[in-house]
Amino acid sequence: MLSRGSIGRYSAFFASKNFIRSLSNAPLDSTKLKIISSTKPSKPKPNDQLVFGNTFTDHMLTIEWEAGKGWGTPEIKPYANLSLDPASCVFHYGFELFEGMKAYRTNDNKITMFRPDMNMKRMNKSAARICLPTFDSDELIKLIGKLIENDKHLVPEGKGYSLYIRPTMIGTTNTLGVSTPDKALLFVINSPVGPYYKTGFKAVKLEATDYATRAWPGGVGDKKLGANYAPCILPQLQAAERGYQQNLWLFGPEKNITEVGTMNAFFVFKDSKTGKKELVTAPLDGTILEGVTRDSILTLARERLDPKEWEINERYYTITEVEERAAKGELVEAFGSGTAAVVSPIKEIGWKGNDIQVPLLPGEQSGQLTKSVANWIADIQYGRETYDNWSRVVADLN
Repeated sequence: MLSRGSIGRYSAFFASKNFIRSLSNAPLDSTKLKIISSTKPSKPKPNDQLVFGNTFTDHMLTIEWEAGKGWGTPEIKPYANLSLDPASCVFHYGFELFEGMKAYRTNDNKITMFRPDMNMKRMNKSAARICLPTFDSDELIKLIGKLIENDKHLVPEGKGYSLYIRPTMIGTTNTLGVSTPDKALLFVINSPVGPYYKTGFKAVKLEATDYATRAWPGGVGDKKLGANYAPCILPQLQAAERGYQQNLWLFGPEKNITEVGTMNAFFVFKDSKTGKKELVTAPLDGTILEGVTRDSILTLARERLDPKEWEINERYYTITEVEERAAKGELVEAFGSGTAAVVSPIKEIGWKGNDIQVPLLPGEQSGQLTKSVANWIADIQYGRETYDNWSRVVADLN
């Protein structure tokens, strides 16, 4: 066990080391970009052949970082395998984070990114949490824009189609000692995609899950780390064996609802006495991923829903509350939100051997607010509406 004096000496050591590092680090600089173009440009695949995350554009962006030197020369080059030492710390200790964002072909023939500043802010928070280097957000946005522009002919067109952008950072220090990485690689790959669910806008069945935990207080559930995802696959497979598409993650003795699968969760209740509706989602308490779509929905709902008829709340709510309010006819609808699927309607929740039915519009696959929210977001993403600088133009196809 370290004594108080030892802790103080270690803290001083790391503080001085980080201070020296900050003085000697070269910042990320988009003006130094080097482009190596592919000699074999590909042709766009037909939309009906785009399976989510299976097709990639011709080029990738890579930027190396080293302690004492800082960020190296950004390079856009042909998409290719990475070459890493088997001892790289990403393989052994999980020094890895990523982001998920999208670019859209708009009605006026431009390509825009949707709220990239939010993704960069979250990516920097993830990096800082696992001792990987941070960067100037606007510089990386510029570089991603150049990457998209370079392959702009591969951005698909049509409702539900977009370019999925995957910025990733990994620790590449080649040692088996557990320590702060002194080398890292930031890379970005892009994937032309169609709707996340091939069946279209279809409501899903969830299993309320208290036998496994997605995140916990003091952990990293609010960061976009690969380590948060792999452990959730087994519970998803177990839920699938029982006929459910995803997990509705619960936490604590109260069985608080946190997230749904890899998405933020929203529920709509209606007070049977006053008739007032409530849109509710879990608060950002460190266990909830700070979703860009989540933030967009809350912002638009607070602006567009009549406060005389609606409350928009970020609060704790439980599976018991959902069950009880469903029994009283006060559960109106529910959906998940995230970059990949945007919104995913929920129609049923399995809990303790019973299925809680979530109402849908007659003959449809969602509730009314779910449908409205999907349209609000799509109108901004595809350029049918301009809203508060949420879309950033990165290429012109005219």
